[in-house]
Amino acid sequence: MKTNKLLAVIIVLQGLLLMGQWTGHGYLTSAQAQIPDPANRQMQMVDELKSANNKLDQIVDLLKGGDLQVKVQNPDDAKGGNSGKHGK
Repeated sequence: MKTNKLLAVIIVLQGLLLMGQWTGHGYLTSAQAQIPDPANRQMQMVDELKSANNKLDQIVDLLKGGDLQVKVQNPDDAKGGNSGKHGK
């Protein structure tokens, strides 16, 4: 008796799924294709290039100004510890 009820429920659910697919009112929507906008993409690339050029101009100005200080660090100091190689 339980088996017949279970089979009836499965048949009803499959029927509902088939009706939904035939009528186009399924629960899952179809995938929406997004058309790329090449003009917008190129404008974004131009904006990024302008930003990069501005940053490079700032670096060039800094280098030309002569106010650049360079600090060199030993690789062992950069790691934050004494590895014991120097015998300290």
